[in-house]
Amino acid sequence: MATTMEVEVEEQREMDHNVMCLLTDPEGTPLGVPIYLPQNAGPKELQQMVNKLLNNEEKLPYAFYISDQELLVQLGSYLQKNKVSVEKVLTIVYQPQAVFRIRPVNRCSATIAGHTEAVLSVAFSPDGRQLASGSGDTTVRLWDLNTQTPMFTCTGHKNWVLCIAWSPDGKHLVSGSKAGELQCWDPQTGKASGNPLIGHKKWITGISWEPVHIKAPCRRFVSASKDGDARIWDVSLRKCVVCLSGHTLAVTCVKWGGDGVIYTGSQDCTIKVWETSQGKLIRELKGHGHWVNSLALSTEYVLRTGAFDHTSKQYSSPEEMKEVALQRYNKMKGDAPERLVSGSDDFTMFLWEPAVSKHPKTRMTGHQQLVNHVYFSPDGQWVASASFDKSVKLWNGITGKFVAVFRGHVGPVYQISWSADSRLLLSGSKDSTLKVWDIRTQKLKQDLPGHADEVFAVDWSPDGEKVASGGKDRDLKLWMG
Repeated sequence: MATTMEVEVEEQREMDHNVMCLLTDPEGTPLGVPIYLPQNAGPKELQQMVNKLLNNEEKLPYAFYISDQELLVQLGSYLQKNKVSVEKVLTIVYQPQAVFRIRPVNRCSATIAGHTEAVLSVAFSPDGRQLASGSGDTTVRLWDLNTQTPMFTCTGHKNWVLCIAWSPDGKHLVSGSKAGELQCWDPQTGKASGNPLIGHKKWITGISWEPVHIKAPCRRFVSASKDGDARIWDVSLRKCVVCLSGHTLAVTCVKWGGDGVIYTGSQDCTIKVWETSQGKLIRELKGHGHWVNSLALSTEYVLRTGAFDHTSKQYSSPEEMKEVALQRYNKMKGDAPERLVSGSDDFTMFLWEPAVSKHPKTRMTGHQQLVNHVYFSPDGQWVASASFDKSVKLWNGITGKFVAVFRGHVGPVYQISWSADSRLLLSGSKDSTLKVWDIRTQKLKQDLPGHADEVFAVDWSPDGEKVASGGKDRDLKLWMG
């Protein structure tokens, strides 16, 4: 019979092989109490455990993170490599992963000529079936993605088309020009729906639609302009219904949030939050020391796609669309408030929870030049930023903590876009290339040269199948996996 001493030694040995762990969701909410896990437990064992603890009927894929680094090995090897003390409780964050996987794009499948001046914007429709582009040649073009040929050339603008935006139900496309005019188009025919919408005195800097889960069919959108105002338009009434004025300098970006409020970023260094029935100012978000260039919402992907997802389901009525869109929005948002990230000429970014506080949650520093574009991943877990310092940076979308830097571009990075499964990031640069970055390995996945000049605009289709890019060489390029 073993002595008490031997039993204690044996128990101690067992303890040494176990790690006290606390599983939490990305928001920090614990899943149960801290538990001892064997050091030979890895992602596979953790996945089984989380599915069991959450009572998931269908087994879902999860990734696991310790201090923002993905756990890809057994706990024991992680602790040794990172010299982590076993005395403390180890927090492991579990993150749900998309059930579907997007293939990385690796080749140019079509170069479509047609525009006679630089392509300034490209945007896939919410269901990923159509593609629109806006150009310095004053036209908007709609492209047939099956045949990869031009479908409609939409004429009517008298100046450069600076921005375009699809309604989340896919029924309308709106474009804004350097002359300050807005035009609504019917994507099925390429014809203008009514006369141009006049009101802005200077060029249009951004367009954002009211989410379909709030109102279906889609009727209202908001435009931002260099004239310092943002305006809400109703496409059925064909007129401006509310003017949001209060910024003292140009409005550079605008987002219509999932809670129904509108966010505007301006050269006056502030971000303003508006309600949309009378256009009353709800709050001001202050902190930036220079122009605000870009805003991103944690729910942006579901707001953009509305009721459409990777299954390509079509809908028979606006009511059905609204219901499905609301389910998708609520599932994406969870119990957490909608988050906003702002990028500025002051080289920094702020993470905000505007519904909770007018003070930023955190300040995100590290870029050496102005931040040109910020974008949340579709699952809201990451923020990517593109800068004139030639880098793309990756941040934790919940805490705002810096995670990684992607270097490889040799010119300013103009625009970024995410794959629908949040695993890959695309960037387009002044250096004439597109690059695809792998979030898990934090390395370059694919280098996509091909454009003859600066790449101004990139978009990854919401269904994940294709990438579109356009720029100074006037060509529109489609890329496939």
